[in-house]
Amino acid sequence: MGAQKKGATARVSEDPEELARHPLQAILLADSFTTKFRPITLERPKVLLPLVNIPMINYTLAWLESAGVEEVFVFCCAHSKQVIDYLESSEWSSQPNFSVTTIESHNSISAGDALRLIYERNVIHGDFVLISGDTVSNMSLTQALQEHKDRRKKDANAIMTMVVKQAKPSPITQQSRLGTDELFMAINPVTKQLLYYEDKAEYSKGFISLDKTLIADNPSVILHNDKQDCYIDICSQEVLSLFTDNFDYQHLRRHFVKGLLVDDIMGYKIFTHEIHSSYAARIDNFRSYDTISKDIIQRWTYPFVPDVLCGSSAIKVERQGTYRASDVTLSRSAQLGSFIFIGQGTKIGNDTKISHSVIGERCTIGSNVTIEGSYIWNNVTIEDGCQLRNAIVCDGVILKSGAVLQPGVILSFKVVVGQQFVVPAYSKVSLLQQPTQQDSDEELEYADSTSGTGELRSDKLNGDIAPDLSETASELGTGGVGYIWKVFEGAYDEEWRHSVAPIPTDKLVKLMLDRDEDEELLTQDGNVISASGELKTDSDGNGSEDDDNEDSRDDYVSFEKEVEATFLRAVHENVKVDLAVLEVNALRLSYNMASVDCGGAIFYSMMKLAVESPHNSASELHRNAADIVTTWQKLLKSFLHDIDEEIEVILKFEEMCLESAKEFAALFPQILHLLYDKEILQEDAILRWADEKEGADESDKVFLKRSEKFIQWLREAEEEEEEEDE
Repeated sequence: MGAQKKGATARVSEDPEELARHPLQAILLADSFTTKFRPITLERPKVLLPLVNIPMINYTLAWLESAGVEEVFVFCCAHSKQVIDYLESSEWSSQPNFSVTTIESHNSISAGDALRLIYERNVIHGDFVLISGDTVSNMSLTQALQEHKDRRKKDANAIMTMVVKQAKPSPITQQSRLGTDELFMAINPVTKQLLYYEDKAEYSKGFISLDKTLIADNPSVILHNDKQDCYIDICSQEVLSLFTDNFDYQHLRRHFVKGLLVDDIMGYKIFTHEIHSSYAARIDNFRSYDTISKDIIQRWTYPFVPDVLCGSSAIKVERQGTYRASDVTLSRSAQLGSFIFIGQGTKIGNDTKISHSVIGERCTIGSNVTIEGSYIWNNVTIEDGCQLRNAIVCDGVILKSGAVLQPGVILSFKVVVGQQFVVPAYSKVSLLQQPTQQDSDEELEYADSTSGTGELRSDKLNGDIAPDLSETASELGTGGVGYIWKVFEGAYDEEWRHSVAPIPTDKLVKLMLDRDEDEELLTQDGNVISASGELKTDSDGNGSEDDDNEDSRDDYVSFEKEVEATFLRAVHENVKVDLAVLEVNALRLSYNMASVDCGGAIFYSMMKLAVESPHNSASELHRNAADIVTTWQKLLKSFLHDIDEEIEVILKFEEMCLESAKEFAALFPQILHLLYDKEILQEDAILRWADEKEGADESDKVFLKRSEKFIQWLREAEEEEEEEDE
């Protein structure tokens, strides 16, 4: 238990009927309390940064309103004036049955400080939702709230419910697709009580430590590494009083949650609520900014998508996931790829290519420009011949002709990049000089150290007083204006791990080589934690062969789902084939699978995508399959090394045609021919499959009979070749 504040009195109502009369309230922390978005957050609060051209906080408030919250208290510290001015001039100031009240402080440097101040204001009168203003969700709160209330009636110590969802981390990088560290949570599968929480495990040890009493006191415990913390909490009033009683509680997870889990005196409990089909994620770093932006464009967050939030009259959704404002000026020779957003008043020149990117409002983009996987905010000028890949470009930036932004570059507000200048990968560029000392989230926890000075700097920058940049021109080429921040020693890994750019192939290869293949088993005092996260003792190893077979089947199902998720991510995020091969290989090692298992899982994923893609006829379904196979044939072929493995793909396709993808049954011969034409299946593999089927039951020869003409054609071609050889 932390240091107690003497004389603290909890203002907590114990009357359930009185609590039920209060409207549902929420506390929204507008401060990101992190240094991960610097240098951008030195000039603008994180919650006002555009997320697919809409301020982040709008997604959070729109969700809270839809979820039945009636009263929101927005706590703001750094750049508080910007946040308050925005909210007062926005639609949120006049919504019926939904009030938004700001609470301002210039002295709070952590989430703990914020919650202590809110407690002192005595504005929370019952259960409340605790969330940060960089969270995007479309989940319903109804079930989670009811579960929380039901538990409270039975156990007054059940003071908090955390929302989680399944999200297995990459076995190579040990981080989630949001760029967050692999998270370990021990949960009682029956009660859903949270028993252990660790987001900074020491991987070098190869194990994590669990208190024996945790196992002794709970008949069933599952240790998960496949859960994502959504940072949406349903809290009772006691949560606020606990922060007031414990001044060493600063960080919500590292201090408060972990503090309650190890406190065996007060007996307070935290529970989890897992969502499945709904969306919830927090923007914690640049990689999660990129991931969540893509999810919004691909409409996983519906109804919180641009055309709904902005109005369908302002933004039109076109084919291939393209969002375009009505007044965009687009050259006829410009090429727009899939999954892009283009804001109002933007002009795009001749032969410019844009794909997987967001372009804000009133931007001017010249001719022969290439933009891939990038985020261009408002009022940006990009002159002819520039190249941008996986970069973030803030408001008012100018890129002079021929400038190049390498992957991972961040250009803060009003920076100017000179002609033909190449900004190195992962560079952060700002009109503000880099702080002389590196701040860390460990020291600041939730606080941007500019709580006091950052707003002053921002005011100077946006007003008449500008920093002296006379000595910086050479840093960004001829006509360039801005400072390139240096990467502090030991921080380079964090740059590529948290970047909007895909992780470089050489880094993935190194991580795979460094990785111990035995790491999938974590041991603790004679107990074994399997790759699936289930806690087992040595005595469990004496199970029957049937149990082993069942576990093997379960592992393959999980493996197949992971491969499918990896494949879909590669498709939607335009991941290179080589990177996808590395990811699947890592899954193979993690699940102890063979190469043929990878091939089968990839083929299944490809065919499933073809079925789930829009089609109105068998010919369109065949076209879907042909397009997918053509694009990803190298990925599939990477895991088919011999004839036997190719035969397994044919058997897998038979199984799909009978069960999960029956639409393909009528197209079996055509798809077989397609795989042959694309050199995925060799002639010998198809003929051996046919020969083996000859002795099978009639019911097992359905697809062989449908393919008779193709098989006969192959045999005749083989005979002709033999005759020519003779």
